[in-house]
Amino acid sequence: MMNVLVLCTGNSCRSQLGEGFLRHFGEGKLNAYSAGVETHGVNPRAIKVMDEAGIDISSHTSNHIDEYREVEFDYVITVCDHARETCPWFPAKAEIVHHSFPDPAKVTGTEEEIMASFRDVREQVRTFMKDFVARYAS
Repeated sequence: MMNVLVLCTGNSCRSQLGEGFLRHFGEGKLNAYSAGVETHGVNPRAIKVMDEAGIDISSHTSNHIDEYREVEFDYVITVCDHARETCPWFPAKAEIVHHSFPDPAKVTGTEEEIMASFRDVREQVRTFMKDFVARYAS
């Protein structure tokens, strides 16, 4: 089974969404991980919007990329430009796939506006991860 890492800056939102969807769509086909080049804790709004989508990420933790140095990844998906620019070298066969998603944690406004941004990014990540699994893990 292949190993896939979703990498973002703080492993709090976009990479957590990505890991949740990879686990959902890739069940039995891949091992999904997420990490950050920093750790910021899992964003409660990310947990909430994934719950709305029927996926529980409440037990996820915010992990630093260094925690996975010994894992041989087949793919590393960078989901923000900062992670792509600072992505460490992996001494494995890992192919890096990049797709930058907007950071909903940086949106300001009413709670309704912020949650709308989280939902929009969730749907973008859902589509990307579903397509990724269909393309690479089938």
